[in-house]
Parts: sequence; C-alpha cells; structure tokens
Amino acid sequence: METSELLKKVRKIEIKTKGLSKHIFSGEYHSAFKGRGMSFSEVRDYHYGDDIRNIDWNVTARTGDPHVKIFEEERELTVMLIIDISQSSFFGTTNQMKNEILTEICAVLAFSAINNNDKVGVLFFSNKVEKFIPPKKGKQHILRIIRELLDLQPTEKGTNLGVALKYFNNVIKKRSICFILSDFLDKDYDNPLRIAARRHDIIGIHLVDPREEALPNVGLIRAVDAETGQANWIDTAVPAVRERYANWFGEHVNYFTQTFLKSGADKVTIRTNESYVNALLKFFKKRSK
Repeated sequence: METSELLKKVRKIEIKTKGLSKHIFSGEYHSAFKGRGMSFSEVRDYHYGDDIRNIDWNVTARTGDPHVKIFEEERELTVMLIIDISQSSFFGTTNQMKNEILTEICAVLAFSAINNNDKVGVLFFSNKVEKFIPPKKGKQHILRIIRELLDLQPTEKGTNLGVALKYFNNVIKKRSICFILSDFLDKDYDNPLRIAARRHDIIGIHLVDPREEALPNVGLIRAVDAETGQANWIDTAVPAVRERYANWFGEHVNYFTQTFLKSGADKVTIRTNESYVNALLKFFKKRSK
C-alpha cells in the first residue's frame, strides 16, 4: 500500500475509533477491567509529595523508614492484542471483511486503553508469529499499531494460535489483559491457552461471517480454501454436503467454546453482519457487574 493511501486509511480509522473509545467505551472499559480500584496492592518507600494519609504505620514502625500503601488505581495495566492475520481473515460477504472489522475493534480497544493510561502491545500471527510490538503508551504508538494492522501482509497463509500463545507466554511475564482476535478456525491450542489464562486475563473475540456458519443452497460452486489454496467444486444443492460443512464449522465453534470455558478465559462472538459496538458494550457491561 502506498504511503499516502495508508496514511489516509490510518486517519479514517483513527477518527472513527478514537471517537467511539472516548465517548462510548472509556467508562465501560474502565469498569470492566480491574486494577483501577482502590484495593491495596503493595507498600513502597515514602516519596516527597506522597499523600500522608497513605502512610503504612505498621511497616514504617517496623523498618524505621516511612512507607506508603500503593493501591491498584496507581498501577498501569498492560493490554495485549493477539491478532490473527491468516488468509481466512481476508473473507467477507457483508459490507466489511473480517480483517477490516478486526482492525476497527483493535483500534477501539487500543484507544480505550491509552485513554485509561494503559500500555498496549500487539502480536500478529498466522501459522507462525509474524510480528511482535512490545507494550507502550501514547497516541503515536497506537497509530503505528493501526498502520501495521492495515499494511502488514502475512508471510504464511495458515493459522496456528498455539504457536502465538506459546510466544506470548514467553515474552509477557507481567499480568496483562489479553484480547485474542480470530475466527478460531484452528485447534490444538488448549494447553498454551490454559497456561496463559493462569497468569493473564484472556478474552477471545470470535469473528464470524454468516456465510461461514452454513453453505447457501446455490448449486455447483468452485470453492477455494484461503489458507491452503486448494480449489474444489462443491454441489451445495446436496443436503449432505451442506450438512458436512455445517458440522465442520460447528466442531470449531464447539472447540473454541469448550477450550475457553475449561481454561477460565472469557469470550465474545461478533458477527460481521452485526454491530461490533453493541457486542463490545454488552460484553463490557457484563464484565463490570
């Protein structure tokens, strides 16, 4: 993508998603993700200017040096976005392809995070880790993430969430809020997900196009697997063909649902023909109860 065209797209995404995060999501995000309440976290040495009401007199008496209590609201959060950029994300039968909606959702989450003074990092994956951007703060950092979302081309076509989660478990040691954005047309990620969920707050955002859930009865069609490149003629007028496809898709959905449930991770499904704004708001409100 040419630089001028890319910058225009970045600006368009920024205007739309920054407004959503500021006016709609900031309060919901703040409430949904803990770490900004007044719960006690730790003590540290007193620094000039600290509120004397926060002095921990027991620790001060024991050590002989003044110490203050630190509360969760004084500690920043780290938000990680693990993003599926495999070829299956470049699919869509509605107004937007999955990767376009994915880009907007990521931008909304990233702007919501920096509005709350949190760090944001990104891990792009296909069937390998394509790129890792360490967590940082600031608008320019978020704009870089959006540029990468729009312009990064995967070197591989397949999907392997397990590989991405193993990498994530190795590089992010501090507890984080981790959003995994994918169509989850993959399996065998149960063990790395379970390990990740022990330390991090994991949320799977499942993007689904309505045409992926069931084949339409439109007769003979030529179907190409986006991730393997294999082309086949399929007779969608045959009920057994449609049933096999529905079963295949259902197995992936069931694996996603059960795996996230068993690991203790959270999840939300967003369909491309529905408003992701409403879906995220509903999810945030549920989390904040």
